[in-house]
Amino acid sequence: MFRWAFLDRCHDFGLLVLRAGIGMLLLLLHGLPKLADPGSWAGLGRAMGYLGVDFGHQVWGFGAALTLTLGPLCLILGFAHRPAALALFVTLTVAAIWKYYPFGGWDAAAYPAAMALVCLSLLLLGPGKYTVEGG
Repeated sequence: MFRWAFLDRCHDFGLLVLRAGIGMLLLLLHGLPKLADPGSWAGLGRAMGYLGVDFGHQVWGFGAALTLTLGPLCLILGFAHRPAALALFVTLTVAAIWKYYPFGGWDAAAYPAAMALVCLSLLLLGPGKYTVEGG
């Protein structure tokens, strides 16, 4: 009924807005602060314990911090978009599981779960034509 067909031509620009917005949010609020604080890596990596992985917490935490820093940069630029979206989806899914169990169920897990779904959607949709790779 209310298709608003005139917005169809804005599809690629909409993907750019989504990529850049989510990328900046993840980069500034999660990636850079976690990467800049090596003391937090082991605590961050302990989230893997909820998946039965009880070793290498420092390494897993560094991997998550690196993913939350480089992944959003790739989303913003549209460079290696799908691998970055997949890595972010996996990382944020683990974060949602970690938040769900010890910290109060869905109220605590809603944010990382929503971000994981956004990254899954970006994986499926692709970056659009406005990328450093030229779409």
